Amino acid sequence: MTNGILLNGSADIDFMIHGVFPYQFFGQTVWITTTHICLLIVLLLILAFAIAANRAMKHASEVPGFFQNIVELVVEKLDGMVKMVMGKNATKFANYIGTIFIFILISNFSGLLGLRPPTADYGVTLPLGLATFTLIHYNKLKHKKLKGALAELCDPWPIWAPINIIGYIAVPVSLSLRLFANVLSGVVMMALVYGLLRVIAIGWPAVLHVYFDLFSGAIQTYVFCMLTMTYLSDAIGEEG
Repeated sequence: MTNGILLNGSADIDFMIHGVFPYQFFGQTVWITTTHICLLIVLLLILAFAIAANRAMKHASEVPGFFQNIVELVVEKLDGMVKMVMGKNATKFANYIGTIFIFILISNFSGLLGLRPPTADYGVTLPLGLATFTLIHYNKLKHKKLKGALAELCDPWPIWAPINIIGYIAVPVSLSLRLFANVLSGVVMMALVYGLLRVIAIGWPAVLHVYFDLFSGAIQTYVFCMLTMTYLSDAIGEEG
């Protein structure tokens, strides 16, 4: 396996996940891949921002500086987005939605740093979908109780239960596949540009990065979070 981590203009550019180094785990060879490395870099960037934001807000002033303005703007916009969709339930889920929004957004934008976006790996997007799936059905049981959940499962008739079950199972699959496929398509396109054009791929691919990494990355982040909030609101129902 090659050890490339960055998407650059080298001759061996491709869009595959590669092993970086192996280690032994209970007698089995396990690989640390490019996804693990890029995911670690993204998490460190988010952690650094969180620590800096925490320190900035602890020493917040009435006349905010540049960084304090950024932190307040991020929190305000995220809270506003959640409140717009979830209404009075926004405060319960603002932290979760804000966390996955920032993680997915930075992961999608990481292509601008020459990294392979972690969200181009289904092993990253599937756990996000499963986490949302678990949260949805936990809140459904919490607010609608088992009786209400079973009644909804058999709506409009009991014979529809198998179809509704398939619909429930499709939620984490559709959420994770939509994000994964859209991000991976951008990775593939940029890999083809750098790999096939090479010497003439200088400067102008930045326009493609703006679309695939910034525009498409932001859209997919927004879609994932909006669907998550919609499913959660539906699970809570009117009693929530």
